[in-house]
Amino acid sequence: MNSPSLLLSFVERLMNKPAVAYHEHQVIAVVEAICQEHGLQCEADAIGNRIVTLRTNPQAPSVALVAHLDHPGFEAVRPMSETTWEARFLGGVAEAYFRPGIRLLAYPGGLPAVLGAKLGDELRFQVQFEVPPTTPPEFLVWDLPTCTVTPDRIEGRACDDLVGVATILATLSELKRLNASVNFKGLITRAEEVGFQGTLLLAESGWIPTDTTIISLETSRELPPVQMGNGVIVRVGDRSSIFDSRFTRFLCEAAADLQKRNPEFRFQRALMGGGSCEATAFQEYGYRCAALCVALGNYHNSGSENRIAPEYVSVPDAHGMLELLVEIAHQMPQREALTGRLLVRLEKLATEARSRLLSECP
Repeated sequence: MNSPSLLLSFVERLMNKPAVAYHEHQVIAVVEAICQEHGLQCEADAIGNRIVTLRTNPQAPSVALVAHLDHPGFEAVRPMSETTWEARFLGGVAEAYFRPGIRLLAYPGGLPAVLGAKLGDELRFQVQFEVPPTTPPEFLVWDLPTCTVTPDRIEGRACDDLVGVATILATLSELKRLNASVNFKGLITRAEEVGFQGTLLLAESGWIPTDTTIISLETSRELPPVQMGNGVIVRVGDRSSIFDSRFTRFLCEAAADLQKRNPEFRFQRALMGGGSCEATAFQEYGYRCAALCVALGNYHNSGSENRIAPEYVSVPDAHGMLELLVEIAHQMPQREALTGRLLVRLEKLATEARSRLLSECP
């Protein structure tokens, strides 16, 4: 399988581009280029979400993998002087992290800037430029390394959720290479960090048939009992919801089968209640949902001592998420048998209990 190296190449290409809610055009261009290179059908809905389709068997169960393009950052609002702009922050970062003097990059152009004083009660700030921008800035991001990949770690400004987007594209590319018999989509959404905006409008649009099973892919804040490096996480729920029990069980059974064949594959099962993911949004619109994630360090660039820092995830965990998704695709025709293993075990226990309890009934 060449998919692990493919995954890391997609991660680097995506993370090297800046993205903030409503300003995802640079990463969208990378998504479209990757789809063209790998022969994947890529369409845009009315609001610019990208839907990537691999439908080699229309009769196969419909599955959609979802991840989002945007990351917390600033939107430029208005000029206050030749070298000062007002900007508002889009996304979830605690106020203690916004220290004057933090270095930013403004786009288009990547022009250096510095965070200034807070304006009013909302997360609005002065942003100071060393020289007047020749082009009005549209959005700003933290001035952090974009992407560094080592054998153990992916680190950079925006693992969340570009690692998920890269995993969607690597999964579909690998399934296409394998000539897999599937009916899969990748739902790559906009403006998730400001209230699931792209996700909600896609869910309500009817673009995705309601008999589609949604699997949300995320990098999720590392919280006990999960541990980074211990494998991909089958996410049974988030802060808001518990996901579909039977399909979640199928994911666990598929993961267990994969582990029997490949002892190096590792997985965990946990609630991951640090935040809400896109599965919650789709579930409230009537879709059957499940979720996978990998543990994330420095969630939303929130490092120790209230310092802005790069996010990071485990490379083996990310590879494991890709490997499990390919396994899930192959196991979909047997999903009822895998899910039914629990009932077989329970019926065996019931038979043993009936014999003993009836013979010893007081």
